[in-house]
Amino acid sequence: MTQTAPASAGAETAPPARFTHREIMVTMSGLVIAMLLAMLDNMIVAPALPTIVGDLGGLNHLAWVTTGYILASTAATPIWGKLGDLIGRRITFLSSIAIFLIGSALCGMSQNMGELIGFRAMQGLGAGGLMVGVMSVLAEIVPPRDRGKYQGVMMAVMPVAMIGGPLAGGFITDHLSWRWAFYVNLPLGVVALTVCWFVLAKLPRSSGQVRIDWTGAALLTVWITTLVLITSWGGTEYDWGSAMIIGLAVITVVAFAAFVMVERRAAEPIMPLSVFANRNFTLAGALSLVVGFAMFGGVTLLPQFQQYVQGSSATNSGLLLMPMMIAAMALSLAGGAVISRTGRYRALPIAGSLLMAVGLALFATMGPDTSRTITALYMVVLGAGMGCLMQTTMLIAQNSAPLRDMGAATGAATFLRNMGGSLGVSVLGALYTHTLADSFTSAAGPATDAGKTGGTVAQMTPEALRALPETVRHAFAKAVSDGIDTAFTWGASAAVLGIVIALFIRHVPLRGFTGGSGTDADKAPVATAAEPVTG
Repeated sequence: MTQTAPASAGAETAPPARFTHREIMVTMSGLVIAMLLAMLDNMIVAPALPTIVGDLGGLNHLAWVTTGYILASTAATPIWGKLGDLIGRRITFLSSIAIFLIGSALCGMSQNMGELIGFRAMQGLGAGGLMVGVMSVLAEIVPPRDRGKYQGVMMAVMPVAMIGGPLAGGFITDHLSWRWAFYVNLPLGVVALTVCWFVLAKLPRSSGQVRIDWTGAALLTVWITTLVLITSWGGTEYDWGSAMIIGLAVITVVAFAAFVMVERRAAEPIMPLSVFANRNFTLAGALSLVVGFAMFGGVTLLPQFQQYVQGSSATNSGLLLMPMMIAAMALSLAGGAVISRTGRYRALPIAGSLLMAVGLALFATMGPDTSRTITALYMVVLGAGMGCLMQTTMLIAQNSAPLRDMGAATGAATFLRNMGGSLGVSVLGALYTHTLADSFTSAAGPATDAGKTGGTVAQMTPEALRALPETVRHAFAKAVSDGIDTAFTWGASAAVLGIVIALFIRHVPLRGFTGGSGTDADKAPVATAAEPVTG
């Protein structure tokens, strides 16, 4: 049974802070800027990846430019969430912004892929605190029953990030330097730091001794890292039966088992295992993992197809992602409005999982002759699925956790989504790279690495490809298509699992903050197999 540390004792009985509508809107101004900062980074970097990889060398490291970021963010997310519960959300939120900005500056100064991956990991450490901080603060000031209408305001940032981000990333890559894809974070980050310093001042701070579960945090980092290394290296860098992969698997299992044991006994566990006793929380978390797997993998690989196969510039490839982003934004806004008006949400994860699976399956049919119009239609389907799932899964998870553990629960839910992203980018990226290399070598022959193509497959950039003979360009486009088809076939298979998970989610009424002692606000419905449910 988990003990309660002094730092959180007050959180169990103190009523949640009451914010007026005006105060909520002012506070959300800081959250919107911070969310824009986190969203813009991924959206700006994605169109620049082909040029970055070609400039610094190493297609075989492509996945790690994104995986390093997501992996660090994944490991840091539950830690930031728990620190917010223990020492206050304001100081942890501001610290995460500062770390993110330092990492951004260093990424822009990278001279090789090793440095870039390392500094992207530093960025990820800060980004983990950005997203969980935004969602935890929102959960603390707005009850789930009313959160949909405020999420609509929060979602207003999505058009800027999802449409403006790829456009800005492409423009920077084509007309400036890919390094500015990272430097652009700095002025926006200074604004976010300044605004959040003032608007978050009302949030409660720690009033007791803080006990941090450093052992649990270390074990969490170990098993996450080794698991992602297995999925990244298995079958590519090392054979599945090699001593390296087997050794990593043993470390993963041992570290995970030790992590569970430590969390059961820790006074303030980094990831309270008690929240997983709630059926809906566990299902929402599992669905978040599937969403992350498909979403991050898709956004990372689609610019490859657009630039190498369809001949788009980095700027245009960013613009061509608009149908997916607009569909995701529209469905997310509509879903939030429906939830706020009706209080019902169960249909959204089911519909979203189905649309996501169909969208990924459609991407798996693309080839060199697939038009941009068809690709855009496929994006609309995938984007609609993402929009139904992104906010709904988090809302279900937060509604299933007690207020005293809101930061840790939000961190756990975000962790699972990011973990899915780490696995998705590493697995789908490895499948894509392996299939691409095999297909290109088979079609163009070993001579492609002998200087006749101007460089190896790992050093190929869209500009270099356009300077090569027609036969080589066709062979490379076919190889990219083959890699995309393989990756999205596996992504669609994973999404089918999401449909099954969504069908088991039960409708538990969304709670609201109550007056009085606040104890009701701190209680979450615990959905078990035998509980009575509605709808």
